Amino acid sequence: MPESRTLRLGRWSRQFDLYSWRNALGAVLACGLAGGCALLLGAVPLSPLALLQAFVQPDGHAGVIVVQLRGLRVLLALLCGASLAVSGWLFQQVMRNALASPDTLGVTAGASAAAIAYLSYLAADWGMAGLPIAAITGALTVIAVVYRLAWHAGTTPLRLILMGIGMAALCGAATTFILVSSPLTTTLSAYVWLTGSVYGANWVEVRQLALCCAGLALALVPLLRHALLAPLDDALAAGLGVRVQRMRVLLTLLASLLAGVAIAWGGAMAFVGLIAPHMARRITPAPGAAQLITSAALGATLVMLSDLLGRTLFAPLDLPAGIFVAAIGTPFFLTLLLRQARQL
Repeated sequence: MPESRTLRLGRWSRQFDLYSWRNALGAVLACGLAGGCALLLGAVPLSPLALLQAFVQPDGHAGVIVVQLRGLRVLLALLCGASLAVSGWLFQQVMRNALASPDTLGVTAGASAAAIAYLSYLAADWGMAGLPIAAITGALTVIAVVYRLAWHAGTTPLRLILMGIGMAALCGAATTFILVSSPLTTTLSAYVWLTGSVYGANWVEVRQLALCCAGLALALVPLLRHALLAPLDDALAAGLGVRVQRMRVLLTLLASLLAGVAIAWGGAMAFVGLIAPHMARRITPAPGAAQLITSAALGATLVMLSDLLGRTLFAPLDLPAGIFVAAIGTPFFLTLLLRQARQL
């Protein structure tokens, strides 16, 4: 039997699965360890003592490396990975499908198409500050179109997924057309962004993404219990007092925003929103906050380690983190597809 404890404060009570929370703590510690390794390793390896001195004396040689170079990449990778993982967890809860993610629902493709269009036609006049706005707008536009096309006296998870796959294909075609018709310099920078990279991170981007993530995390708190009920049958959920269609819209919108802000500042990293929730469900089988935290920690760890591999494995080349995320995610995705096929 799973070990659990119940916390009671007056009329409020909450039961905690200790096994899941211990594993969630382990995932968070692993995330911290991955971040520490990313700060220590690089073209100039640092010792743990030098890392501590870098925080004490940020103006020193080690301080510049840690605070201004590696630290920014680690923070941006952490925020992007955690946001994509939480987005994928929410999509899989709402859609009741193990293959649901920002990629399969067209959110990533919509953000990518809008961002590439901005890079090709508007960035020269408006600057790069508008790129995050374009990516977020593209993500929200696509999910709104998917919802509208899937609506017929309400929506079902199956219709949403099918419409999302169709919109992803359409946006992919639009992205390819824009790249083919764009100048070579724009195409090269666009390909790096499409792969997903935290190269060139700065404090402005990190602060902006952190504020967006904090706001969306606060919005998720009151909706978390509805996300836990989302996998139930619509009639059963309605019998428990859940306004099914309203909650589905809110949770889908929140998941799309989480994916949109991550893609806006980190690029279109594929498979993070698919891999991390699945790994979290294996580590923390009891659904709840522990599983959500585990998913966020695993997503952050995946992106941080991918970025570390990208800048150290083929030095002096600095490869985009998305290459290594995709290298891990592709066989994982194929494994899921095979398991789904065997169940049919």
